[in-house]
Amino acid sequence: MIFSIFLLMILFLLLPAWAVRAEERKPSVHLLATGGTIAGKASSETATTGYEAGALGVEDLLSALPEVKDYAHVTGEEICGIDSKDMTDTIWLTLAERVNELAGKKDGLVIIHGTDTMEETAWFLQLTVNPSIPLVLTGAMRPATALSADGPMNLLNAVRLAGDPSAKGKGALVMMNDTIFAARNVTKGNTLSLDTFRSPDGPLGYMNDGHPGWCALPVRIPKGQAPFDIRHMKSLPKVYIVYGTACADGAMVRGAVFAGAEGIIYAGTGNGSIHKADEIELAKAAAAGIPVVRSSHAGSGSVISAEPSYDREGFIHGGSLSPQKARILLQLALTRTKNFGEIGEMFERY
Repeated sequence: MIFSIFLLMILFLLLPAWAVRAEERKPSVHLLATGGTIAGKASSETATTGYEAGALGVEDLLSALPEVKDYAHVTGEEICGIDSKDMTDTIWLTLAERVNELAGKKDGLVIIHGTDTMEETAWFLQLTVNPSIPLVLTGAMRPATALSADGPMNLLNAVRLAGDPSAKGKGALVMMNDTIFAARNVTKGNTLSLDTFRSPDGPLGYMNDGHPGWCALPVRIPKGQAPFDIRHMKSLPKVYIVYGTACADGAMVRGAVFAGAEGIIYAGTGNGSIHKADEIELAKAAAAGIPVVRSSHAGSGSVISAEPSYDREGFIHGGSLSPQKARILLQLALTRTKNFGEIGEMFERY
């Protein structure tokens, strides 16, 4: 009897220490909020369009999701509160700088973002930030005020993923609708559906009851330091996307050059094919020192060599990058060089 009481006393004394150690084992995850639908506010619970994006702050989102503190020590801050269709270079540069500052201070980072340009922000960050800790972007397709809003579960899963050591070394990740995607390949593929995000090569994995289950590895992940140093930059080079169509007349290319384009992405048909009227104008641009990257609006597949004239005119192959992601890589490449050959090597590497 005395021995049993003695054991109980020891357990009673040790219990607070065990509780503290269990609490300390939780990862530290920091949230960087940029607005978006996940922070949107509509006029009624049934409204899923016509809402005010970014109306709620990060503290509002966390107060509506107290369960998140069971999985991590969560902190947060506001970078901006916008509809992501209005994303700017300035916000990207601010976001990248903040991510780099926090990389050695937290176990994981979550970026709360609108879905319209989430894939572009993820790709920009993969190329410009130190990948030493998990970096996860998430958002929602329904505003926070909607019935069955998808934001809370997406945010909870993003925090769980960012705090999981297995997410290290996989580059910037997008976590939406229980699915994990690589920044390089993910794209928004539906205007309204909850499972809008997809990848031609398939997802990297799934969140299974809060635990990541990996089924693939990302490709071309930068090792060591970020490929592009954007410190002290205030803006990015001006690069325009020209959409290739039947009956083109070269006017869009001329317009891009007139507007001061430092680079042009041509979102061509099929294997980056270029209408002959556009090709004449693109060749003039390339001859004037403006790099032209052939991409495709087909949705999947790689752009490789095609017409011999494209190579003679110095056009660069965009590979498997979508036009919008090719634009980001060309912008960053131009901060380092204007040599067409060197830019082409970057498209092959990243």
